[in-house]
Amino acid sequence: MESSPRIAERGDKAPPNPGITVRDLVLENPASARVFETLGIDYCCGGSQTLAQACKAANRSVEEVSAALQKAEPAPSERDWRSAPLTELAEHIVAKHHAFTQAEIERVTGLISKVVAAHGKNHPELAQIQAIFAGLSEELREHMRKEEEMLFPYLAEMEDAARVKRRPPEPMFGTVQNPVAAMIMEHEAAAQAFEKMQEMTKGYMVPPDGCASYQALYQALPAFAADLHQHVHLENNILFPRAVELESNLG
Repeated sequence: MESSPRIAERGDKAPPNPGITVRDLVLENPASARVFETLGIDYCCGGSQTLAQACKAANRSVEEVSAALQKAEPAPSERDWRSAPLTELAEHIVAKHHAFTQAEIERVTGLISKVVAAHGKNHPELAQIQAIFAGLSEELREHMRKEEEMLFPYLAEMEDAARVKRRPPEPMFGTVQNPVAAMIMEHEAAAQAFEKMQEMTKGYMVPPDGCASYQALYQALPAFAADLHQHVHLENNILFPRAVELESNLG
């Protein structure tokens, strides 16, 4: 019988099976996320792709990516969230990723305004980037509000109910699958916004006449995207599937 795709045991340095999903590679070794970020491989919204499929989509060879993954050393400080309480994972997402997003929205909005004022005449794409980022910022703020005020508190209620072996109260959204599906769609929309900005800026390439603020902006946008990828990975690939499973078990 053919064995199922596996991830090489840490330390044996065998290349990963091209049939394993990129999501599972990052779940097994979070350091893989840094490799995927560097190589432009989607491991959050596109986490269900196999390594082979993801490499093809990113125009990378499986051999190149496998070699980089084999060199990725696991960071001892990175916690494995697959078995942590959902409430702890939600609190981590809020404290680390929601806080970062809120702060960066303010900082990047100011940077964009400054750069548009100084360079918008010679670089008309900046006004489009400003409009895309403004829309993205509004959507992200509302997205995080819904998570913090509705979805995450209900996950805590479900865990409390599971501890005492009772059914949780009926949520206003019917089933946790409804907000989860909405959150995933909003994650995909945010990813598309960043892809559009990356395309318009030719990979965040600062033009020859770009000032220090221009450079700071084009460093901030990919850093924002990288944090969002980690944020979405934790939700799409760990928090949400576990929440749906817990609700099913309680039913």
